[in-house]
Amino acid sequence: SDIPEIYTLSLRNVGGNDLANSISIYPIDFNIKKQVLDYLDAWNNDGDIILNGITLTKEDRVNITYMDTLSIVISMINTMINIVTTALVAFTAISLIVSTVMIGIITYVSVVERIKEIGVIRSLGGRKKDVAHLFNAETFIVGLIAGILGIVVTLLLNIPINSIIHSLTNMDTVNAVLPVNAAIILVVISMVLTIIAGLIPSRMASKKDPVEALRTE
Repeated sequence: SDIPEIYTLSLRNVGGNDLANSISIYPIDFNIKKQVLDYLDAWNNDGDIILNGITLTKEDRVNITYMDTLSIVISMINTMINIVTTALVAFTAISLIVSTVMIGIITYVSVVERIKEIGVIRSLGGRKKDVAHLFNAETFIVGLIAGILGIVVTLLLNIPINSIIHSLTNMDTVNAVLPVNAAIILVVISMVLTIIAGLIPSRMASKKDPVEALRTE
């Protein structure tokens, strides 16, 4: 350079350090990002590393302190999703309990309104367990139909939800779906809850005295 060295300014001339204290790495995809992190972890580990044909021991290396910003962001998002999921599960559990109680009340009202029919069934030779099975079958059918309706409504709602997702993200591969296994489990849960809700009313119906039931107007 034609500029004399005495006039050359650098960070050293003003009390600084012209060596980089940090390096930012921007991988083009998640696979390369994982390779970078694996390399940094291997560098910080105790094992030997071969670099350009030279073996570097732990004593020959200085630990690299790094921060994975993307992983931190993803971890925060996952934490928020877990919190929202827990809240939704709690509300769902409360709604299931309330629904179970309401089904039990409705079944009990059905028993009260059909006392005379119970008396006729018993007078014609029906056993106590036959009366109980009648109401249990009724609650089973109610749970089955309710579960199927819930699945159908969910599948119908997925259509506008996916349209909104595609319009906002411009990603056709991202879709809200209901797995078949989850649908079957939901239907089974619906049937089990309705059967449990109807156990007490059906037991009460089976214990009705046929003579008193026939006298009921």
